[in-house]
Amino acid sequence: MTLLVEVMERPLDPGYAEAAARRRAVREGRLPDRRSPAGVVLMVLVALLLGLMTASAARQLRVPQDGVAAARELLEEEISARSAQAERLRARSAALSAEIETLQRATLARDPVLAEQLRLDGLVNGSTAVTGPGLLVTLTDGGGGPTDDAAEPGARVQYTDIRTVVNALWAAGAEAVSVDDQRLTSLSAIRNAGDAILVDLVPLPGPTYTIRAVGDPQRMQAAYARSDAPAYLQLLASGYGIDSSVSAEEDLELPGVGTQQLRNAEPLAAGAPAPEATGTEEESP
Repeated sequence: MTLLVEVMERPLDPGYAEAAARRRAVREGRLPDRRSPAGVVLMVLVALLLGLMTASAARQLRVPQDGVAAARELLEEEISARSAQAERLRARSAALSAEIETLQRATLARDPVLAEQLRLDGLVNGSTAVTGPGLLVTLTDGGGGPTDDAAEPGARVQYTDIRTVVNALWAAGAEAVSVDDQRLTSLSAIRNAGDAILVDLVPLPGPTYTIRAVGDPQRMQAAYARSDAPAYLQLLASGYGIDSSVSAEEDLELPGVGTQQLRNAEPLAAGAPAPEATGTEEESP
């Protein structure tokens, strides 16, 4: 009944009633006509004012604040300073390791057998730089590399890709391996931090990653070809455009990591053969 009463007493919708009342007030001169020249001009001015205010606000939001720009510059300077400091410390560590090796050689000169054993141990555990023949493997980001904003993340070389190649080289008989001049040891770790690839917490620059492995090139190349790495790299090339190459080299140079912390040791059994190494020790500067 309430609905029927409402329909009978107020047949016109409130919105229509308000519009009719406004038109009636305009005709009677109690309200200005918005369609008049003065009303049109007023609406245009209001629209221009609102547009200018919106554009000014958007411009102020897009312009970086002075404090933000200063903080960014300070952070960039601090990163550069810390990176340079880390590089100096690495160089100092390498120099001290070379000095320790020189003193060690002088001390062990009276025992050539023990000196040769320590030299071979340094080649195997990665503390000593080596040179020799081996394989050179390169991996390059697809889609223009990390500087190409349009490149999809899958087109970049991942840490798992480098791990796959490194493990295949070890299985193929490599005696020493390095990734972008970072020597790998039994304690090395290849992992990622965001989009960066880290080897022993050292970021690799990319977009091309160079993996060097010292060993018998012919034997390593044959064993590497039988591994899963070539098919894996072919899949990366066809699916993501990641380029790779494998070549035999006659003279590869791999840096050493310096003196490592001794965690445990066991005496060598009498008559046990010393480990073989194809690479030769690099002369310290």
